[in-house]
Amino acid sequence: MQLISPQGFQGSYEIMTQVISALEYNKAYKVKVLCEPQLGKRGLYPTISQKGNYDGVKAMTDFIAYADGKNDLIEISNIIGVPVNELIPIVEKLIDNDLID
Repeated sequence: MQLISPQGFQGSYEIMTQVISALEYNKAYKVKVLCEPQLGKRGLYPTISQKGNYDGVKAMTDFIAYADGKNDLIEISNIIGVPVNELIPIVEKLIDNDLID
């Protein structure tokens, strides 16, 4: 610990885990439904309007719009301007609800 501080080591550890997670999830996802999926009936769309909900829903709908099987997760992140680490929980929700491959 003479070369790097514990805080610096912790910071680099967190960044590396995010990089590894991004690489693990970096696939070309494709939406399984032909039209826009019904997010409300799957519990993915908030029923109560609260401050801050819009950003999560917008990121999810933007991800769905570009999940055509050609763009991978990092490309979609660059297109819609949302960090990959914020898209990973969205990908997990969509997979759990059987909306993407």
